[in-house]
Amino acid sequence: MKSPAKIIGPILAVLLAAGVLFALYACFAGKGELYYAQIDNSRVKPTESSGGVVNFEGSLPYTYTLPACDEKGREKEISFGASRELKEGAFLQLEVVPLRGVIRWEEVAYNELPPAVRSRYAP
Repeated sequence: MKSPAKIIGPILAVLLAAGVLFALYACFAGKGELYYAQIDNSRVKPTESSGGVVNFEGSLPYTYTLPACDEKGREKEISFGASRELKEGAFLQLEVVPLRGVIRWEEVAYNELPPAVRSRYAP
């Protein structure tokens, strides 16, 4: 009869490998979910270095934390970095990937916003 350790060990190894593969897939595969936000420069802060080797806030000098909506109008607060202060009132399309956060953003016109998002913002 096999000991429980000889049975549980391979099962845990398979589960760990599956978890690592899922995390890699979530970080690097395909496109992320799209969110839309309007720039509010009162919600930007300069990115400060903690003096360590790794800067978890990114290497960009500005960090925005804005309310954003997905295509169905569900709201979520999202943070992302920028190399400069962005145009006040501009609309952004943010591509968000689990674990990595915002991987891409671009300015869009009001009429390019999905209808559920447009109803939340004034033109």
